[in-house]
Formats: sequence, C-alpha cells, structure tokens
Amino acid sequence: MAVHNDLGKRGEQIAAAYLENLGYRILHVNWKCGRAEVDVIADQQGTIIFVEVKTRSSTDYGHPEDFVDYKKERQLEFASSAYIEMTNHQKEIRFDIIAIVFENKDLYKINHIEDAFWPS
Repeated sequence: MAVHNDLGKRGEQIAAAYLENLGYRILHVNWKCGRAEVDVIADQQGTIIFVEVKTRSSTDYGHPEDFVDYKKERQLEFASSAYIEMTNHQKEIRFDIIAIVFENKDLYKINHIEDAFWPS
C-alpha cells in the first residue's frame, strides 16, 4: 500500500479513537455507497455524524481541512442520504471534518471541526 494510503488509514483509526474518547459511538469506519465513502460514521446521543478525515504529514501545502472541496461534500451528502434511508434514521445529522497533522512519527495534532458544512 502506498505511504499516503497508510497515513490516511492511520488517521482514520486515530479519528475513530478520538471520537470514542469523547463519548461518541462508532458505527462504521470506511462505509461505502457506490463510489462514495464516509471515513467514520458515529452516533452522539442520537445524532448521526458523518466524518471526513484528512491526514497530512505537514501543512506545507495547506491545512488538511482545506482539501475537503465541493465535490467531496457532495459525495458525503450522497452517501449520507443512502445511509439515512438504509437505517431509517429520523433524528439529527451532522457533517464533521477531523484534520490530523503529524509533526513526527508519533506526535500529531487534531482539529475537529463540528458542523463543517451542510448539504446543499
């Protein structure tokens, strides 16, 4: 697997553990619907949170959250609609971004952006 794929998978694991430590219940990691994928789907007191995780080894070319573009937001919206329909979820939903930047092999910073965007 490519190094950037390894970094992304590690970021998703860190994000899921981070959310669990905050009391979220992790429902899925890497949930797929067609070509769209949601990195983490979690539950926080009945609210379903769809989380896009962006992991980088530096901020030399921008912060990780800056790379969640309109196209990615639409893919998450599509996948979330399918998930809501599949589970018949009737309560609140939210779209978050968790940005992780590694300072070295074992040291990283997390930026959790709640309500990062809303479907159009």
